[in-house]
Amino acid sequence: MPIENNLAGDLQLIVPNLHRRYSGVTATNRMVAPKLAAIYRAAWLGPHAPDGIARMGFTDLLKLWRHPAPLIWHARRNDEMIAGLLLRALGWPLKLVFTSAAQRHHKRLTRWLIRQMDAIIATSALSASFLRREATVVVHGVDTDSYAPPIDRAAAFAEANMQGRYAIGCFGRVRAQKGTDVFVEAMCRLLPRYPDFTAVIVGAVVPEQQAFANGLQARVAEAGLQSRIVMTGEIGIEDVQRWYRRLTVYAFTSRNEGFGLTLIEAMASGAALVAARAGAAEFVVEDGVTGVLTPPGDVEALVAALEPLMRDPASAIAMGERGRVRVVEKFSLQAEAHAIAAVYRTLV
Repeated sequence: MPIENNLAGDLQLIVPNLHRRYSGVTATNRMVAPKLAAIYRAAWLGPHAPDGIARMGFTDLLKLWRHPAPLIWHARRNDEMIAGLLLRALGWPLKLVFTSAAQRHHKRLTRWLIRQMDAIIATSALSASFLRREATVVVHGVDTDSYAPPIDRAAAFAEANMQGRYAIGCFGRVRAQKGTDVFVEAMCRLLPRYPDFTAVIVGAVVPEQQAFANGLQARVAEAGLQSRIVMTGEIGIEDVQRWYRRLTVYAFTSRNEGFGLTLIEAMASGAALVAARAGAAEFVVEDGVTGVLTPPGDVEALVAALEPLMRDPASAIAMGERGRVRVVEKFSLQAEAHAIAAVYRTLV
């Protein structure tokens, strides 16, 4: 859906995505952008454009110089903030918004860029605490139609042609920050005790992490579990959603995160959740009710939290049902979009 002349005339919102590599930031942006486009006349600038929002190229951007009305430029990375500031200095009538998910002290450049923004959104109260200026907290949401339990989870599992009856998953790029090694070690200990389970790791291995991934594969081979710990590599979003629907248990093992979107994706899909206390886990999860919280990087704690669910899959299924209800009530994509739109209304 390319940008049209009549849209350019009354465009209100530009959603820039200036990174070619697909990331968690891109994923969250892609999900909420079409919902925002239903509220504001919006266009997506850059790769990985989702359906449901007009696409604009850099030629289209040039045509918006001296646009008659203010345009919202909603950045989510440093380079997008820098681009917005440069464009505004050169005559583009931009109102600059930045969303921060980081849960750490920002570097000097980022702090300076944040001070130049017209409005700041934080994805959690903890993220907001590091910003040194006023911010509106808007938590991420998930499309609860796309991420939903299957009609028949056993049939969904059977489609994968894996061993056993149940799947336990860990999604995200294969690297230490995501705790993939913690998950693999826990599986090497647990899977021999629970033959009905097969583990799946869904996520890309980037070249600089190949040695790390090779080490994980060597550990799997050492344990003789090559057929029961499946690594998919990078796959399309529809396939990711398909894998979520096959899971009975999801392990969120990140050592640190800005938010951790897979938390609510897995819960929305009806998987029982064991989550490290990283990102938004402590805010999202009701410990012992809609999930179980563990210390980051702690293999022993992960094993102890996963084993009761693997021993009693019925309890895992019940926990997954409770998690789904919580996401529908608290973390819908529609609620996120309307909260962001309320910030925009303060600017234009």
